[in-house]
Amino acid sequence: MGQLPFERATKERLVRQAAKPSEKYGAKPEERPIQTLLHYGIINLDKPAGPSSHQVSSYVQKILKIKKAGHSGTLDPGVTGILPVALDKGTRVVQSLLTAGKEYVCLMKLHQEKTREEVEAALKEFTGRIKQLPPVKSAVKRQWRYRNVYYNELIEHDGADVLFRTGCQAGTYIRKLVHDLGQWLGCGAHMAELRRTKAGPFKEDDTLVTLHDLKDAYVFWKEEGDETHLRKAIQPLERAVSHLPDVVVLDTTVDTICHGATLKVRGISAVTAGIQRGEPVAVMTLKGELVAVGEAEMTSKDMVAKTSGVAVKSTQVFMQPGTYKK
Repeated sequence: MGQLPFERATKERLVRQAAKPSEKYGAKPEERPIQTLLHYGIINLDKPAGPSSHQVSSYVQKILKIKKAGHSGTLDPGVTGILPVALDKGTRVVQSLLTAGKEYVCLMKLHQEKTREEVEAALKEFTGRIKQLPPVKSAVKRQWRYRNVYYNELIEHDGADVLFRTGCQAGTYIRKLVHDLGQWLGCGAHMAELRRTKAGPFKEDDTLVTLHDLKDAYVFWKEEGDETHLRKAIQPLERAVSHLPDVVVLDTTVDTICHGATLKVRGISAVTAGIQRGEPVAVMTLKGELVAVGEAEMTSKDMVAKTSGVAVKSTQVFMQPGTYKK
């Protein structure tokens, strides 16, 4: 099984100053009340074929009776699979998922039978950095651009039917990839079916739920007082940034960031090794709560070694001011 870039990375931790969290403020994400999760959570939703991604988000909003719901990474109506849907106050977190790697399982229909060896050669040819022209009907300007295909794995081959798995950079058009594979094979091809199996840190595991699962879980909670199923369906918002390197801050630093201040090195407890300047990072509390998402202003080594300077400039603040003492 192939791995997306962040899945291959090891999250080694560099400690600047060891610290223990205060029990007076905040709470571990997994211990939040269900009412909080309803307004500050994310769902690993299994999108059905038929409705648009926008319609699915609207269904979630109506099922949970919340004001807002937002999805990450649009899937065409006929495509199924993973569609992370963030809830209410947490909808902005989907921005951190838009650029994350994706994985799909695709059924490609060749217009002429080819051997397994020929198909494998084509998949290998389109692994790595590829040049792609978006389809005529697409959300981006139609011009040539480069995309990274991390892996192409042949699952099954039967004459003109090819089932394969591809892991790729965000913004890669699978329908166009299939067309280009057909052109390279000299026979033409079209996409018969497509399912997304990974979207950043979200994958097909026991957290994946359908709209029916979500509706049943909500009814169980409302009518029976049983929150077990709903708690399984709605994950803490922190899951949406678990693919990002993180910077853990001291309790005394949290509130200043909540008020929009930049993070200076003196407020850091620990960081993920390997952070580069300009890279997106998640700013976390000692309890593992998401404070903000920002851009690194220095490397991990400098964050630990330097005595002064700005480490992270916040681009999105998620924690409410006053959650931690000033």
